[in-house]
Amino acid sequence: MGEAWRNWSGSVRFSPARRVRAHSEDEIAVVVREANAQGRSVRVVGSGHSSNGILVGPDVLVTLERLSGVIEADRTRCEARVLPGTTLEELGRLLYEHDLALPNYGDVATQTIGGAIGTGTHGSGRRLHNLSQMLIGARLVDGRGQVREIDATDVERLRAARVALGALGIFTELRLALVPAFDVERREYATSTDAALAHLDELAAHNYSFDFYWYPRRDDVKLRLVNPVGGGTRDLPYARLLERRGGYAHQLIPTHSGLPHLFEECEYAMPADAGVACFRAVRERILARWRRVVGWRVLYRTVAADDADLSTASGRDTVTVSLHQNASLPWRAFFADIEPIFRDHAGRPHWAKKHSLRGERLAALYPRWMHFQDVRAQFDPDGTFLTPQLRRLLGVAA
Repeated sequence: MGEAWRNWSGSVRFSPARRVRAHSEDEIAVVVREANAQGRSVRVVGSGHSSNGILVGPDVLVTLERLSGVIEADRTRCEARVLPGTTLEELGRLLYEHDLALPNYGDVATQTIGGAIGTGTHGSGRRLHNLSQMLIGARLVDGRGQVREIDATDVERLRAARVALGALGIFTELRLALVPAFDVERREYATSTDAALAHLDELAAHNYSFDFYWYPRRDDVKLRLVNPVGGGTRDLPYARLLERRGGYAHQLIPTHSGLPHLFEECEYAMPADAGVACFRAVRERILARWRRVVGWRVLYRTVAADDADLSTASGRDTVTVSLHQNASLPWRAFFADIEPIFRDHAGRPHWAKKHSLRGERLAALYPRWMHFQDVRAQFDPDGTFLTPQLRRLLGVAA
């Protein structure tokens, strides 16, 4: 067995037969061609922030930390070509030097841009898409070790590539649609849960990025509002201001630049009009059964609809509800008890987080499921990028 690997929280561990720290596209192509010829499987890993086990089981594990940086940035077109192993934190800093920015970030910025696009990482904002929607072109190594290109004119393949779970190939270059750099103000408020829900629609409508954390043990809420300086809701008489900070978007939209605490997470994305009802049901269940056991918060966010085949926001504006539990405490029973509530509200599980859905049950949630499967088969006809776990997830026979 080769060098052991574990994800950041420690819940996913395995030892691939071989681990490759790739330096170049050519090296990746050689590795994949050799593995394909030998009938071996290959997977690529980013920063390891995912808590899902789809990575477990390949013969060869490719890491991309040495493929990092901005290749080219075009301020006039608001586009950039970047390497997939660049972390979101580093990418934000590098783009700012070119007077450019990502439109949004997730809650943390430790993920690589390749992994974030591959799994549909998102932030919050009623008019903001997940990060995968920035992808307007890519170079990748397919399942037979050939370098393929996808551009904005190849609409159908691009829709499959935007959230592909590494199943189409290994990204070696990404072309991103960006926005001009902008400074923001982040304000955080404490309020009651009932007040937050009463004002939820106006907060989501009038702020660039809005979300809230619900704290079960206190049954209260922390609101987070991020806006270009001077914008957004200014008067919240029902809430107490906790913090106000100004700075660059890449510094303040992610709440955490590092990950000081280890946790497990389960998140589902519901149609926007089902979001509040779903949260209320989750809140009721946690208060009744889990309040003393779970000390972590529940995160409520909004995401704009898109057209990517496997995006959790595909075809519908979305609300996401995220459960968290300390990695050192039992989480399986907690997540399993809440998951049926998510499913009752037409929820789609986040691909990079804990969930129990597989194959046919996932296929029923995605109208373009078979389109993705067709494109996947074109890029990886021999299943070089399919681990046993990913086969079960996608419903692909061995």
